[in-house]
Amino acid sequence: MDHKQRVLEAMGAMAEGRVAPLLEAMAEDVTWRWMGVDQWSRTFEGKQIVVDTLFGGATETLGPSSSVEVRHVHADGDCVVVEHSGRNELPDGRRYDNNYCWVLRFQDGLIQEVREYMDTQLVTETFGADEVG
Repeated sequence: MDHKQRVLEAMGAMAEGRVAPLLEAMAEDVTWRWMGVDQWSRTFEGKQIVVDTLFGGATETLGPSSSVEVRHVHADGDCVVVEHSGRNELPDGRRYDNNYCWVLRFQDGLIQEVREYMDTQLVTETFGADEVG
């Protein structure tokens, strides 16, 4: 399967609430970078850190109120770019609806790097100051 097809299948699974295909496509030593500014710019090293920190420990499913809608997927060689939106209801009933652009770099058939672009101001307005950053 080519890189674009693998990403399309992973994102399609996420649209159905399943995150496992995305995680299965990642190398164990994957690097995931938030390409924001200030407090929301950070790098996560390794699949387990990505699972624990970005996906809240979920290895099978997204939260029941989460949805993903893919807008565009572009591929060139080992690079795949995905524009998508995430629509979420937080436990306190507030909405968190953000737009994303992921730039994924493959190596040896697995995702080696993800550069994630998002509206960091919306993240701050929704979640407050990043305690870790």
